[in-house]
Amino acid sequence: MSISGFDYLCSIKDGKIKPPPVAVLLGYRLSEVEIGRAVFELNPAEYHYSPLASVHGGIAATLLDSAMTAAIISTVPIGITCSTIEMKVNFVRPITSTTGLVRCEGKIIHVGKRTGTAEGKLIGSQGKLYAHAVNTCMILRTRQET
Repeated sequence: MSISGFDYLCSIKDGKIKPPPVAVLLGYRLSEVEIGRAVFELNPAEYHYSPLASVHGGIAATLLDSAMTAAIISTVPIGITCSTIEMKVNFVRPITSTTGLVRCEGKIIHVGKRTGTAEGKLIGSQGKLYAHAVNTCMILRTRQET
């Protein structure tokens, strides 16, 4: 990475850099980013469903992981990135295609030299909580210092 994590995320949000392939595949987008905070949005559809006629828990977990990890990435300088090493998700209620737009907000809890932690909330357009989570990311160098 030749730019800071914050600049990288802003470039995705502004369409200057392509979003990650998983975001394109699942149909979610980065809608807001600031240092220590990121928001992703999704309009749930039937193609997100599990066999139980609601959005698969893995979709909610992916949104939460994306938002929390992006919140941590927003704080790192050039040459540093991160990767999730642990995540705990609580599913509160099912999401369906009639839920409407869901927003997933990730906020940092702590970022150190080797790990970062964040929390996330997945909220519907009516203000209802659908899931919440915490994660831990490993902080990684992407290039050697000379």
